[in-house]
Amino acid sequence: MMRWRLAATALLAIFLTVLKGGAFVAAEGEQTCSGIVPMKSRGEVVSITDFGGVGDGRTLNTAAFKSAVFHIEQRKVPEGSLLYIPAGVWLTEAFNLTSHMTLFLADGAVIKATQDIVNWPLIQPLPSYGRGRELPGGRYMSLIHGNGLQDVTITGENGTIDGQGNVWWNMWRQRTLPFTRPNLLELMHSTDIIISNVVFQDSPFWNIHPVYCSNVVVKNVTILAPHDSPNTDGVDPDSSLNVCIEDCYISTGDDLVAVKSGWDEYGIAYARPSSGIIIRRLTGSSPFAGFAVGSETSGGIENILAENLNIFKTGVGIHIKTNSGRGGFIKNITVSDVNLSNVRKGLRIAGNVGDHPDDRYDLNALPVVDGLTIKNVWGVRIQQPGSIQGIKNSPFTQICLSNVELDAASPQGVQWACADVSGGAVDVQPSPCAELTITNGMSFCPGAL
Repeated sequence: MMRWRLAATALLAIFLTVLKGGAFVAAEGEQTCSGIVPMKSRGEVVSITDFGGVGDGRTLNTAAFKSAVFHIEQRKVPEGSLLYIPAGVWLTEAFNLTSHMTLFLADGAVIKATQDIVNWPLIQPLPSYGRGRELPGGRYMSLIHGNGLQDVTITGENGTIDGQGNVWWNMWRQRTLPFTRPNLLELMHSTDIIISNVVFQDSPFWNIHPVYCSNVVVKNVTILAPHDSPNTDGVDPDSSLNVCIEDCYISTGDDLVAVKSGWDEYGIAYARPSSGIIIRRLTGSSPFAGFAVGSETSGGIENILAENLNIFKTGVGIHIKTNSGRGGFIKNITVSDVNLSNVRKGLRIAGNVGDHPDDRYDLNALPVVDGLTIKNVWGVRIQQPGSIQGIKNSPFTQICLSNVELDAASPQGVQWACADVSGGAVDVQPSPCAELTITNGMSFCPGAL
């Protein structure tokens, strides 16, 4: 097998590339959270070609991927194993990963999803969603999937994972989908995950979806899909703890990053929040949101920091969204140092966004939104500065805007719109709505004292 034939120098080069692949490398003076998961070298390297893989873009390699993962699982090498994907186009159906493995995509390597979806596997709905996100019943398994894993790395030399989503998007447009579309990558109930130096392209649905996970690093990743591709969110941490998203470029058809935590009565019952999430040095464009929280927030979302964002040609720069019936909470969210350009609305905080899984949700399950700080935001060619629309029986509280300057796209300008909200505003242009009035005791708002 090839693992015995690889020269020592080639092995060393692979390991060095993995170790220096960017998961821990930040420019001098830049902060990084990626140290929460150490990058590991592996005790064994195998190639997909060892298991009959053919990278000609026509041969179906599902059996090769499954055999390679089974080999790694059975061998149980103490340091884990690296599955090497050389240059070529490796057509495949959906497959699972295993613990203590690295999936390494060489320069020029493309893992490409088949467009023959007749045999695409179905899996159970997420318990915090109660059904498929789009349709009742189960959902299609992600192209690359894992459940209950530990110590998994997906990295390389900027190889590509291509979902060939067009066939799925057309089914969505034609309303012929039988079940919810697959994500490109989903990891469930997993810990110590690194995703770095890989291109994700044309996902059928959401791109990267860590759900019920902890200690996840997404760094130096590029995510691409046409702006008219439906629901192709970039990275959606969902009911997950300690997630680091840094130095990514995302241009898709939906939110670039959206923090989630379950859907209505199912998310309330599952009660697993998203917490301890950092998004830093994100650049991108979308017809929807640059950075978002929600709208699936029923398990609660707290302790989120998003900073150094560069958002352009986008619908909403910063979008924090929930709805009556969601329950849960959104607390202690800080968004800082944001540059916006050619954005329809700079900021939207809304309590009337998102649909419901069924008619069993409790309309009286009102979310609590408290302690949101938006500071150091600069925007040019902004059509509307923003809106903050709380919920009548659950007003949004301690909303702070500080050092926010949004230059209008037209000389007339459009003003802020607010309702059912309280908080403060310091150095905000255009002038903020009256509901954000500076008063005594505004220790929650930087610069107000």
